Amino acid sequence: MDPQLAEALSEVTTGIYVLTVSEGDRRHGMSSSWVTQVSGDPPLLMAAVDKRHFSHSLIERQGIFGLNVVGNKGKELEDYFFSAASRRPDNLESFAYELGKTGVPLLKLAMAVFECQVVASYPAGDHTLFVSSIVWAEVREHDRPVTSLDLPYVYVGTVIPRQRN
Repeated sequence: MDPQLAEALSEVTTGIYVLTVSEGDRRHGMSSSWVTQVSGDPPLLMAAVDKRHFSHSLIERQGIFGLNVVGNKGKELEDYFFSAASRRPDNLESFAYELGKTGVPLLKLAMAVFECQVVASYPAGDHTLFVSSIVWAEVREHDRPVTSLDLPYVYVGTVIPRQRN
């Protein structure tokens, strides 16, 4: 990617989430920052997931995922799910979670959680946009959400160090 474009894209702020999936006995989470609300009536969320990521095929097959909002008190979630240690099919054993109504794992350290049912998907370059209805949601901790501005790196399709002044 052109360095000037990457720097400009790094200024587009995003929230930091852990997207969780489940299939059989397999439980997986991934760091996710390309998430946004796309409709108010009905309330719909969209998550962009890299087609090469392990979670992508599970979302396609299951049609559901959990979205865990990372707050300051739970920043260790981002630290772990961004790390190389999390890059394996079953990677939730380090964190307490419960299975939601749809069977997706919901992390207890998350400040808010959503259970999402995919209602549409759209190819978008090397990602798929999964538009989802909200099956269930809960605020667990009143905290400040972590954003891309809080991290020493930013994901713009590739990870780049954040330029600090």
